[in-house]
Amino acid sequence: MIVRLQKVIAASGVASRRAAEAMIRDGHVTVNGKVVRVLGTCIDPSKDHVKIDGRHVQPSEPEVFVLLHKPSGYVTTMDDPQGRPTVADLVPKVKVRVFPVGRLDYDTEGLLLLTNNGKVAQACVHPRYHVPKTYLVKVSGVCTEEEIRSLEDGVALDDGMTAPATVRKSGKAKVNSWLELTIYEGRKHQIKRMLEALGHRVVRIKRIRFGPIELGDLPVGASRFATDAEANALRSVVRRTAGTRSVRGPVTSSDLQNSRSARDTVSPRVRQAKVPAKRNSSSAGRKARSASGNARPRGRVVKGNGRTRTRKG
Repeated sequence: MIVRLQKVIAASGVASRRAAEAMIRDGHVTVNGKVVRVLGTCIDPSKDHVKIDGRHVQPSEPEVFVLLHKPSGYVTTMDDPQGRPTVADLVPKVKVRVFPVGRLDYDTEGLLLLTNNGKVAQACVHPRYHVPKTYLVKVSGVCTEEEIRSLEDGVALDDGMTAPATVRKSGKAKVNSWLELTIYEGRKHQIKRMLEALGHRVVRIKRIRFGPIELGDLPVGASRFATDAEANALRSVVRRTAGTRSVRGPVTSSDLQNSRSARDTVSPRVRQAKVPAKRNSSSAGRKARSASGNARPRGRVVKGNGRTRTRKG
């Protein structure tokens, strides 16, 4: 199979596609012993030998899917020029290069997927594929039924109407209320902007589902590798979107139950960084947190005190 050289380098986990292009332009890459500087050069990974500064590049790598419970106060990137804490500080060290699928805001917490599978990442974040993302949202004041209908029908923002959302009330405190809100887009600060347009300030946001994957009871700051069923459910997103411009019906958790067992997903030990968990003393907050813990995946979790807890099943 003929593949572009920079794609082979990126697939090997050595560097991103953009960094691979820079390596090619700067003369660091050889193919069959000859320096290649032309972007777009195509090779056959099964026959051609690629080296970067004399070191052989493996043409392929195992797929990796990492689930992280991102805390507030971390940037969704693997490197930050400003020196802020990044999600790279929280995920396990693996031999392949993984990257976040989509983004969570700096002050948003919850489920974040990291992978080295570009097709899965593209299928999960592109708005045309309608992959749902569900959040628990704490807002100031109480949303009326009319305001909830507005969220469900679409809210007029400065960049256009939002797509219809799914909303249900999840709890109520004295001055705040909790909503469970599912959207199918990924605009910048979308949930905050939607609720602010209705006159409600967002106090807290926590993502509890992303496509067929659920956060469950994964502790704040902890990460783990996806189970075989979860990895296959993510691959099913690509199968549903292959060769189409749109998908009939969103990808839901039913894809997780219907997924077949996989042999190529490895679940090594992972760790949890020492991140202080935010506490919510209100009964609504406790109900909201318990609502998000209905899924109990079987991946292994390592806590900050060094002990490992493994669920059997």
